[in-house]
Amino acid sequence: MLSAYSLSSEMMVNFFEDFYWVYILLSLKDGKKYTGYTINLPSRFEAHQQGKVKSTKDRRPFKLIYFEGCLNQQDAIKREKYLKTHYGSLYIGNRLAKWISPCE
Repeated sequence: MLSAYSLSSEMMVNFFEDFYWVYILLSLKDGKKYTGYTINLPSRFEAHQQGKVKSTKDRRPFKLIYFEGCLNQQDAIKREKYLKTHYGSLYIGNRLAKWISPCE
């Protein structure tokens, strides 16, 4: 088993290219979240930022607030759908509670 510390930079790049990424963006314009999945997270995030994604082009700019890797597309689609449900929203709310809530 390889640890993150034993992987070279090249191996890490290849390692991350093998995942499908489920991600959540926070619109800095309206404060709403957008959930999606992709094989190339940096490229997809850039497409959102540049207004190339029809569903989010009027809600820019965005902040990437959450992402997780899935081993295949089917799992990523299932996870994306779950995160869009009521229970998925609760999960994300709990997961990001300290980050999203203002410091007192």
